Amino acid sequence: SNNNPYASFGATLARDEEQNLWSTPHDVTHTEADDDRVLYNMIVVRNQLDKDSEEWQKLNYDIYTLRQTRKEVRNRWKHILEDLGFQKEADSLLSVTKLSIISDSQNMSKARDILLKLLEETTIFPTSWELSERYLFVVDRLIALDAADEFLKMASAVYPKRPGGDRPDEGPRALQS
Repeated sequence: SNNNPYASFGATLARDEEQNLWSTPHDVTHTEADDDRVLYNMIVVRNQLDKDSEEWQKLNYDIYTLRQTRKEVRNRWKHILEDLGFQKEADSLLSVTKLSIISDSQNMSKARDILLKLLEETTIFPTSWELSERYLFVVDRLIALDAADEFLKMASAVYPKRPGGDRPDEGPRALQS
């Protein structure tokens, strides 16, 4: 039914089990994770509005901003992984699908602790960021590779928390020079 904005949502979730959770625009393999529903709902509402309206423009800006923020966070993670020597593996380490599993249930607590430290002690995530489950999977993979503590150290050095919540001016590669 065309009146129900959620009609296609279930069909989207029922697609192939290997679908990507990153919600990259124009990525035909993406599917909605819990945190993707906000973006999805914003798009549905925006598409029902008149393009010339102020509400449409505001929602369109919010959608763009959310996508750019998510892309920026992913790029920060990728840069740190590459700096740690995972140049060829960075994309696969960051790839989270419906089939992704936590490698060891005992790692869950440590992965959560590291993720919280990243949120509290670095600016790898924006100030308003709500922790995403997908990064729990990534940290779990880093624990399995014995690289989680190094990742945390590198993130703290490259994206240090500054008084007042300011972001560092230098880029992720500035420390290498």
